[in-house]
Amino acid sequence: MSTPSSRPIVVVTGANSGVGLGICQRLLVQLISESATDAQPHYDFHVQKTTTTDDVSFDGLTLILACRSRQRGEAARDKLYQFADEQVRYDGHAETFRKHLTIVVHTVDLSRIQTVFRFADEVTTTYPYVSHLICNAGVAPFVSINWFLAIKQLATDWVDAVTAPIYYTQEVGQVSQDGLGWVWQCNVLDTMSWYFRTLKSHLAKCQMSTGPRVIWMSSHESSPVYYDPTDWQLTKSAHSYESSKFQMDLIAHHLDQASLQDSDKLPTRHLIVLPGVAGTNIANALLGTFSSMCMYLAFYLARFLGSPYHPIAAFKAAISAVHLCLVPSKELDISDPTATNEVGFRYVSECDRWGKERVGTMKLTRSKEHNKQCNDLLDHCERLLTAFCEAEGRPVPS
Repeated sequence: MSTPSSRPIVVVTGANSGVGLGICQRLLVQLISESATDAQPHYDFHVQKTTTTDDVSFDGLTLILACRSRQRGEAARDKLYQFADEQVRYDGHAETFRKHLTIVVHTVDLSRIQTVFRFADEVTTTYPYVSHLICNAGVAPFVSINWFLAIKQLATDWVDAVTAPIYYTQEVGQVSQDGLGWVWQCNVLDTMSWYFRTLKSHLAKCQMSTGPRVIWMSSHESSPVYYDPTDWQLTKSAHSYESSKFQMDLIAHHLDQASLQDSDKLPTRHLIVLPGVAGTNIANALLGTFSSMCMYLAFYLARFLGSPYHPIAAFKAAISAVHLCLVPSKELDISDPTATNEVGFRYVSECDRWGKERVGTMKLTRSKEHNKQCNDLLDHCERLLTAFCEAEGRPVPS
């Protein structure tokens, strides 16, 4: 039986809907069971494909929902409590877990760095540590669909068109309330500041045998193709979403390598997740009722034609994030820091044509040019975060 000091304390950003809510639900299903099947290292990419329940059975959980709207967050909390009650099977473990389950809501707005700092203050003063930080929240500046490009891509590569579409028109030049590139601040700066400048020390206090973990939610659309390093705040880019996810991949890999090389401490793993294609409010907002129905039909058709990247349901799309939360540390890939091209993995939510979900991987590649871009980007973030801390009169965390 786990003790209060060894129970997970998990932060999920953007937890009130979509994949974020799916992660919370899937995590509850896994931990309310005495044997968490998502934790089993039985995929091809694992170091040793075995069946084990070591380190993955907990008799309680604190789940922190980080949401922009308190009202929607509290509605999600109530839904999750009801969902957990429906999973209890009165086998002893499930009842004990439910008794020690706490779900709380904290508000944060990614477009305002001040609220990120306030959130971190609340977490560090309320909870003894954080075991997992799941960076799911983000924004997409999609404003319309270029139907000419959509029809062209659908005609030439149907599966790719509904996996990594190039036909969304994105608003250019959006600026946040803090005067920064809006997409960049929400998807990159604030996502990094969750860990790098606010919760790093609290993650380090986690003494669970799995070690603390940060899960970075990337996208199949992540690409260096559109990235201009001189426009690192992405205010001039017509593809700021794809570029912001590329920047996130760079930073996550860099932080993972830096943590692994610090042999004096239990490393905080930084792991990149692709949730696959799921129906969310982002796409639905651009489509009417009929178009939304067509979109879902296209997703199912792509899956039936053999695409592994269409779990479609948020609960299924959550499998990769939940797996990485629970799988024993010894089964996780440790990349070679001297590698010159293929440097690691992104973990992908996949499924077969009948919808049975699983976890796969995609190679993460980085060139010397990408390394320089990452270092420059980190310098920019460092200077900005330091300036924001000084403006707030708060010490700059090390």
